[in-house]
Amino acid sequence: MVKKEGCVRLLIISNRLPFSISLEEENIFLKPSSGGLISGISSYLDYMKNSSLEKFEYLWIGWPGVDIQEESRKKFLEAIADKNIVPVFVDENKMDKFYLGFCNSTIWPVFHYFPTLAKFESQHWEIYKEVNEIFAAKILEVANTDDIIWIHDYHLMLVPSIIRKKLGDNCKIGFFLHIPFPSFEVYRVMPRSWREEILKGLLGSDLIGFHTNEYSYSFLRCLLRILGISNNLGRLDYENRYIKVDTFPMGINFNKFDMAVEKEGVKTESKNIKNTLKDFKIILSVDRLDYTKGVPNRLKAFRKFLENNPQYLKKVVFILVIVPSRIGINEYDDLKNNLDKLISDINGKFQTMDWQPVIYQYRHIPFENLAALYYTSDIAMITPLRDGMNLVAKEYLASKKEAGVLILSEMAGAAKELGDAIIINPNDIDEMSETIKKALEMLENNTAEVNLKLKIMRERIKNYDVFRWVSDFIDTLDNIKASYRKLQVKLLNDNEKTKIIKDFKKVNKRIIFLDYDGTLVPFYGRAKEAIADSNLLKLLEQLSEICDVCVISGRDKNFIEKNIALEKIILSSEHGAMIREYGEGWKMLVDLEVSWKSQIINYFNFFRDKLPYSYVEEKNFSVAFHYRNSDPEMAEIRVKEILDELINYTSNLNLEVIQGNKVIEVRNYSINKSNAVKYLLDKNNYDFILAIGDDKTDEDVFEFLKDKNAYTLKVGFEKSSAKYNIENFVSVRTLLKELINA
Repeated sequence: MVKKEGCVRLLIISNRLPFSISLEEENIFLKPSSGGLISGISSYLDYMKNSSLEKFEYLWIGWPGVDIQEESRKKFLEAIADKNIVPVFVDENKMDKFYLGFCNSTIWPVFHYFPTLAKFESQHWEIYKEVNEIFAAKILEVANTDDIIWIHDYHLMLVPSIIRKKLGDNCKIGFFLHIPFPSFEVYRVMPRSWREEILKGLLGSDLIGFHTNEYSYSFLRCLLRILGISNNLGRLDYENRYIKVDTFPMGINFNKFDMAVEKEGVKTESKNIKNTLKDFKIILSVDRLDYTKGVPNRLKAFRKFLENNPQYLKKVVFILVIVPSRIGINEYDDLKNNLDKLISDINGKFQTMDWQPVIYQYRHIPFENLAALYYTSDIAMITPLRDGMNLVAKEYLASKKEAGVLILSEMAGAAKELGDAIIINPNDIDEMSETIKKALEMLENNTAEVNLKLKIMRERIKNYDVFRWVSDFIDTLDNIKASYRKLQVKLLNDNEKTKIIKDFKKVNKRIIFLDYDGTLVPFYGRAKEAIADSNLLKLLEQLSEICDVCVISGRDKNFIEKNIALEKIILSSEHGAMIREYGEGWKMLVDLEVSWKSQIINYFNFFRDKLPYSYVEEKNFSVAFHYRNSDPEMAEIRVKEILDELINYTSNLNLEVIQGNKVIEVRNYSINKSNAVKYLLDKNNYDFILAIGDDKTDEDVFEFLKDKNAYTLKVGFEKSSAKYNIENFVSVRTLLKELINA
């Protein structure tokens, strides 16, 4: 599908297309689907189509819901030609194993905190990966690099990284999870390779959204504990990209429900309900059939309420609406049978000739009937055991202008926004039973309070409706990409690289300053493992034949001399404290007093014992505390403690505390990598200067060289005083090779 020039195009990717399909002989019929995701985004798309924004286009990519055979696909594509739809054709048998297998037998129970119901079968995982690949292939068929690609929900968590590899870093990819993201302790029950691959799959996105801060925090904690990736206020630097993890509580089309009561069909249905149940207070419960919804507990609480409060017999009815779901699965069939039994028990015990306590509807409810139920009900009881958001609670509030009480589970994402509801624990039958009575008494005696709380909650969901939710997500995605593009302006490109090489060629007196760890070699689990390989040594040796090369490291002189055993390479150890020029021995560049070291060593040793796999490195003029192999979450806590204490201790001393890459170092203020740079530049009149480093200690060099007509390169994507950024140590070596070849 060709996009119009200048258009902003939104690609929405979900497991299902926004309609269901029925095949009758030769005919194909399309019926709009229900569900929070589909109805919410469909409302936004309708709004955008009817707005004055002529440059907006969209495509919705998903599975049609049935297996359309090869011979019928042409007719199906003709039927949807004008509907901005891109179908993903997947064999129905495979889709069943995908949906009922890994999606709903593994992810669904684990992410909803029912790990004992989860199945961990490798064939399910393989099909999950295969279907994610199929979806990704279809996206790549139609996507342009300037499209906004928005992937939805737990079915497609591997898709972002798959399409990222093909489309590159400039495309905009957002992902939103519509169910809870579990705590690390629950998430880790999945096999190691699966849990890692899911996290890495999601990290193909530029923006990852969740309904609540709790879910965002759980995801970030899993990244830290499982992949060792830390964040700064939800922003990650990963594979030379910026990624944002943020919270976007999904809203509803408020006006649709608020104005529904004005529709003739809703008015008629409301009158019918009121005429039938005019003498009763109505408690409403609307749910899809699922064990996460806590419906059995709700029924038990209602039964207990009737037992404990006989004065409400024949005065209250409980309308229970259950929408069929996943028919034919044992857990859901058992749940249905359990509900039937509980309802039968309650009605059998309390029912009279003119009163039925529980009115049970097991069916899909048309919008007008649902809106009438919301409008006429006095109390909505929404008490899931765990729920990503639960838009039913918001729909009820939008439909009620007065005299409505919401009883809401603290385990629903909506509870984080709707604090003026009566918040309950869905596992506490006694509390729920007492809350029903409390809600009825509020309606009888505190109408003003009820209406005030209702007004506050309605205002909240009106202000942050589904349109605001979508625009908020897309604006944040745009902002994170804009930040990345600003960084790319500093990223060393081919033109700038050519200029560096040209300047390098045309002069005779050249020098290159190089950091070691993270610049010439990658980071390793233990610092002593970062050994210079034969390719690096050969590269440095060739480079030293055509220019001066100085390796300035934070390492001690013994390590750096042993690893770079090349006579013509200038070495500087301990961040510029010492230097060894070729043909000479080591010399001090600063005169330092180091009596403070023993106390710092004792202090670091104390924390070493409190943080397993950390270790202390004593150098001649500094002391370092390394924690690369330590538990990342415990390390974050301990490092804060260490830094707080060190800042207090060193405040009146001539000492500097530096936090590097998984290391804390204490050194004299006068130690600075720029000491070595200044020393060499004072001795020689160089025509070409290049400095490359990755750490905070290299910023001293970059600052010193700012007005020296030098090229400075920061390895990685952090902010820096360097002129340019360069991706990683591999890119550094490549640049050095090109200088040699020039």
